[in-house]
Amino acid sequence: MSEDTTLAPDDAPRRALDRLADAVIAVAATALFGLVIVQGWQVFARYVINDSPSWTEPVTLLLLSIAMSLGAAAGVHTNRHFGFFLLQDHMRPAIRRLVELLVPLVIVTIGAVIAWWGAILLVDGLHIKAAGASMPQSINYLPLSLGGALMVLFALDRFVRVLRTAPAGEGH
Repeated sequence: MSEDTTLAPDDAPRRALDRLADAVIAVAATALFGLVIVQGWQVFARYVINDSPSWTEPVTLLLLSIAMSLGAAAGVHTNRHFGFFLLQDHMRPAIRRLVELLVPLVIVTIGAVIAWWGAILLVDGLHIKAAGASMPQSINYLPLSLGGALMVLFALDRFVRVLRTAPAGEGH
């Protein structure tokens, strides 16, 4: 999974995607930190001051959705997502290249479905207030939809990079 990290001077789109991925990871990490703070407050309020706040559950679910969705998208960018990498290493070069081209397309399809249905579910529930917090009940679908869209973007980038590399066995 090691990859050449040197970039050509004219590779501005790639650098922009790297910066976007870094920002996505920072937001996901911040959401995880926020999740710890909110849950810590919930436990303290419930067991120490005996006054459990109602807003902690919906906020926790939103933070969890942010961390999960954006973390998954960042995993697509860094190629640290679920895969059968050992199996792929033992394939013939032509089949390996076909798999390397197919995997990003599968991720694009999955990401597009997640983005589309996440957006539909978000819009469908915007008028419903969440129990315990003054935010729409469907707000948890916003990070899901954004994460799916980012998966599409990052997987398309990976697909283009695979297309640009010469197949194994050809001269470089």
